[in-house]
Amino acid sequence: MTPCLKDNLTGELISTEVLRVRRKSFLQKFNKKNGWYVNWAELLKDSTVEVYALVVAGTVDIQGLVALQKSDDMQAVYVAWMCIAPQNNKLLVNEPKYSGVGGHLFAIAANKSVEYNYNGAITGNAANAELLEHYCKTFHADFLGMLHPYQMMIDEENAAKIMEVYDYEWTDDEL
Repeated sequence: MTPCLKDNLTGELISTEVLRVRRKSFLQKFNKKNGWYVNWAELLKDSTVEVYALVVAGTVDIQGLVALQKSDDMQAVYVAWMCIAPQNNKLLVNEPKYSGVGGHLFAIAANKSVEYNYNGAITGNAANAELLEHYCKTFHADFLGMLHPYQMMIDEENAAKIMEVYDYEWTDDEL
């Protein structure tokens, strides 16, 4: 696990902040066409979805987005979507700008889970088998596979470890 956000060129650790994104108009530019895998503005059509952005501290330079829903049935936060910025995605660029973004996004989900009295538990569906394997190895996710072939869950103990490693500041700022 990469603590903080790490600049892959310089090795410098970068301070980060979390912003809530409420405006569909802002999310319009984050879509399938430019490497964000889903049209993020569409996710906010569901009033139960909350979108958070991981940014370089003091900027709105978005390094990743995560869409979360409360799941009383699972007693966990459901990660509806999670995506690192295209410039950080090794599937899209030869040399990603930053590493550690995915862990930060899971830490945001775990933090919201604690806030909702789910003790940090996170559930969601990986995009594919390779990503599921990565989540299981890196974040100690458990494969569930009941409702989706790549369904997984990160329990409270492992969520606590993720929150210990990934450092960021919550802000009251919203977009």
